[in-house]
Amino acid sequence: MSFESFKLDDRVERGLQAAGYKKATPIQTAAIPSILAGHDVIGTAQTGTGKTAAFVLPILHNLLAANAKEPGGRRTRALIITPTRELAEQINDVVNELGKFTSLRSATVYGGVGMQPQEKALQQGVEVIVACPGRLLDHLNRGNARLDRVEVLVIDEADRMLDMGFLPSIQQIMKQTSPRRQTLLFSATFDAAVEQLAAKSMRFPQRFSMGTDAPTSTVAHTLYPVPQHLKPGLLQRLLDEMTVNSILVFTRTKHRADRVVEKIKRAGYAASALHANKSQSQRKLAVDQFRAGKIKVLVATDIAARGLDIASISHVINFDIPDSATSYIHRIGRTGRAERLGDAFTLVTHEDKDTIRDIEKILGSPIERRLLEGFNYREASDKDPVALPSRHTYNRVRSLKRQYA
Repeated sequence: MSFESFKLDDRVERGLQAAGYKKATPIQTAAIPSILAGHDVIGTAQTGTGKTAAFVLPILHNLLAANAKEPGGRRTRALIITPTRELAEQINDVVNELGKFTSLRSATVYGGVGMQPQEKALQQGVEVIVACPGRLLDHLNRGNARLDRVEVLVIDEADRMLDMGFLPSIQQIMKQTSPRRQTLLFSATFDAAVEQLAAKSMRFPQRFSMGTDAPTSTVAHTLYPVPQHLKPGLLQRLLDEMTVNSILVFTRTKHRADRVVEKIKRAGYAASALHANKSQSQRKLAVDQFRAGKIKVLVATDIAARGLDIASISHVINFDIPDSATSYIHRIGRTGRAERLGDAFTLVTHEDKDTIRDIEKILGSPIERRLLEGFNYREASDKDPVALPSRHTYNRVRSLKRQYA
């Protein structure tokens, strides 16, 4: 559907054109008319489907329309709550990009940085706040912000926020907003906890679900069976054999992410780590450099599984398989975005077979198993060279295809 059919404010249309938006995605086509009409909306959609613009566009239009009827001073009229700093910044970028030709102002509010710049922005007045729950509550408790005139509340990545334990904070925030507000809830999944949150916070919501059970068809999946101690060497070989563009590598722990970065840096690759032990400035620098192509490999924990919106990511490599099939979908959703092709490689051990079975069930088909030609699968562990005799190791790796099939 063309964006012209939504009859958005001319200033928002100019923002769309300047940003290069051409055709509305399914979630945008479904949600935008309902949001424009003032309905509460529940949207579930897989990553990379244009979900952010699906709520930012109608919010900007409705704020401008209300301004024309009843001009007033700057006050917080739209609140977008999101789980991570990175996602808050990216949503705010979309607000600024699409609202470029309007006078509407926005601000981000999240922890890990100083309070004072945020406090100054809030006191000067902004129409849109994009916030993480914890830091927003800090500002509310200090009297730096008021939410009683919020017209629309967006709860983005609701399932992720509930997983992170933000439910009490979200409930406290909602109590400070008007009960007459419009509420929009977006979530990659819609389990019982999300359903309960929606039931308590929304009025007759319209619900739209856009293929959340599987990743987009633009992603190709491959498993690389390998003993745990050989993963670093196999990762380096994979990097050597592909055209390194923008590659996102996921590890299970922060310390492992740092170790992987050290190894691939020694191999000559520009790389950086992204995890919770990094300061906000370090995390922002890593993402900015990755987006700009100054570093080719970003090694991250699941902090980046959602909210990292970089269309140029060509490969996602799971150095460690995620803990669930749902997490797998979120991770590999970082590639194959905006109708581009992407690849998802996962290094797996014998212990991962149950998770692999769950992933294949969601995908609806087996994932190709591949052994890398010329790679030495017989190498024993340096820590315990007797534990894995070379022939036993080699045979075990070759048998993984049969065991996983």
